[in-house]
Amino acid sequence: MALHIHEACILLLVIPGLVTSAAISHEDYPADEGHSNCPCVCALDGPVCDQPECPKIHPKCTKVEHNGCCPECKEVKNFCEYHGKNYKILEEFKPSPCEWCRCEPSNEVHCVVADCAVPECVNPVYEPEQCCPVCKNGPNCFAGTTIIPAGIEVKVDECNICHCHNGDWWKPAHCSKRECQGKHIV
Repeated sequence: MALHIHEACILLLVIPGLVTSAAISHEDYPADEGHSNCPCVCALDGPVCDQPECPKIHPKCTKVEHNGCCPECKEVKNFCEYHGKNYKILEEFKPSPCEWCRCEPSNEVHCVVADCAVPECVNPVYEPEQCCPVCKNGPNCFAGTTIIPAGIEVKVDECNICHCHNGDWWKPAHCSKRECQGKHIV
């Protein structure tokens, strides 16, 4: 019966004094034979390498080294990417006037969008770099097509005095017909 010995194990048989145990490392085998850097022993069919169960590499790992039996994560992503820009963990930023965001430890960006209060006027203005509209002339309402300020009575024509409903700017002004001087109310 012929003895078949794998060529990778010949080194152990020819020079037995160089190896103190039957376990040898991957560096003794060429990389193209598919061995990993795990302890190996020589058998009749060639080296038998023990492949341990390796821990999974973190999905946010950006640099993996394969120097041992198991691949090792050497660098984990410690930033968030949002619309092509990078932000540090826990960094807060404002991508738009109405949006506030934060880079979370999970490398995910969480944002909230401003919930603007309804302006207390019929003619709100959007200022540059401001999220919510503002009432430049204060609270007001419509009396027909005329805008009148809240809190005061306004004579809108010869016969009508109007005022805004208290806090109800979206309702038309409450108007009272007064006796017109020299004119009949029709």
